[in-house]
Amino acid sequence: DLANDELLWQGLCKSTWGHCSIYNKNPPLGFSFRKLYMQLDEGSLTFNANPEEGVNYFMSKGILDDSPKEIAKFIFCTRTLNWKKLRIYLDERRDVLDDLVTLHNFRNQFLPNALREFFRHIHAPEERGEYLETLITKFSHRFCACNPDLMRELGLSPDAVYVLCYSLILLSIDLTSPHVKNKMSKREFIRNTRRAAQNISEDFVGHLYDNIYLIGHVAA
Repeated sequence: DLANDELLWQGLCKSTWGHCSIYNKNPPLGFSFRKLYMQLDEGSLTFNANPEEGVNYFMSKGILDDSPKEIAKFIFCTRTLNWKKLRIYLDERRDVLDDLVTLHNFRNQFLPNALREFFRHIHAPEERGEYLETLITKFSHRFCACNPDLMRELGLSPDAVYVLCYSLILLSIDLTSPHVKNKMSKREFIRNTRRAAQNISEDFVGHLYDNIYLIGHVAA
């Protein structure tokens, strides 16, 4: 009877919600992965209506520990959470955001590709402001921490990466928006970017432009 196959329900739980605190504990008496699946589904729906209530639901059922690191791992390994509600939650819970950022490994990734991966997990706000600045700052520090040799080779600091990230976002908007008639040329991008981050090589900035031109937006 597939409806009562615990291995099947365990696989469904872990394929949809990759991390839960309860996975790493001795199961309580009468524990059922079928019941857990229903609770995870209910909690996700609750989160997508009210993020704080959703997290509290998971904690009340013993699914998640009351720890920023555990909440961050849950978010990182889950794809059922509404990204707009998640963005609101992370803006309010900067402690969870900090732990979520550290779960990313950008080692040996090209900067715009790493930025795309980052914004797939932590969606960018629709407008510029303090929260976007916070996200780019945290990304820049994490990217540098993951690539110390590259940073030394290129002579880049977190502040310089921050400038490059903002340049990439603006270039993405310029090249992909139908409202922008006169698209920024590669020469203009190199000139403007090197004016803001003077130590960066022209070839490297040119490769950044090519990536956006060929692949598209970094924060779509």
